[in-house]
Amino acid sequence: MDLRLVPALLLGCASLAQGLQLPGAAPQHHAVRGTSLAMMASSRYAEAAAKVDSEKLYEPAEAVALMKQLGTAKFIETAELHGNLNLDPKYNDQQIRTTVSLPHGTGQTVRVAVLAEGPAAEAATEAGADLVGMADLIEDIAAGKLDFDVLLATPPAMPKLAKLGKVLGPKGLMPSPKAGTVSAAPAEAVKEFKAGKLEFRTDKQGIVHVPFGKLDFTEEALCGNLAALNDAIEKNRPTGCKGKLWNSATLSSTMGPGIKLDLSSLKAFVPA
Repeated sequence: MDLRLVPALLLGCASLAQGLQLPGAAPQHHAVRGTSLAMMASSRYAEAAAKVDSEKLYEPAEAVALMKQLGTAKFIETAELHGNLNLDPKYNDQQIRTTVSLPHGTGQTVRVAVLAEGPAAEAATEAGADLVGMADLIEDIAAGKLDFDVLLATPPAMPKLAKLGKVLGPKGLMPSPKAGTVSAAPAEAVKEFKAGKLEFRTDKQGIVHVPFGKLDFTEEALCGNLAALNDAIEKNRPTGCKGKLWNSATLSSTMGPGIKLDLSSLKAFVPA
């Protein structure tokens, strides 16, 4: 063994023994900090969850008020409805894909892209669309550039989108007449989506997950949006749904616990 290496080896051993970081070693404080943050988050969540009666079915207005009270994250959380529906989406007549216009908006800035040319493209731009184009926009989408929340398309653009199904489909961005995202005059659709119209659909388990505002909204505004969302789901009840439509419904904020809703009250819900 080369005796000249002995001092370096001894220094390395001493550093390890003292918990010092060696070149190339993972910073030890990251694990401690991560654990500390997880404990803080868990403590906050546990405190919020303790205020929810897991056996109780809450009236919609009562659930909204409680959800706002429990939204204690350091950012403005989103209010969400999670509806477990009595549907099997593997059947075409047991699927929901539709839109709802929330009367008080979503509280989010929505980026809208439009596949259009000529006068339709010009009108979409004037209406406030963030991205407008045809061949160039299709190329960007094919390359995975999905810098938008909603994609609208004119009918002539739809055949050109067939090859992009694998890119847009998993993200829920493929335009569809049912969702109001295919239009010969997209300018009006741009205004609607910017104002608070949003698309939602059942997932593979027959559940809808829909944001309906921010926790800095008033209780009245959140209740109004929730009622509009419930009405949209009821009106779009699939023909293949037999018996009840809802299995359960839960409200929650982004970082908050679930609050179970009383389904009979939800169905008849009319905000004060």
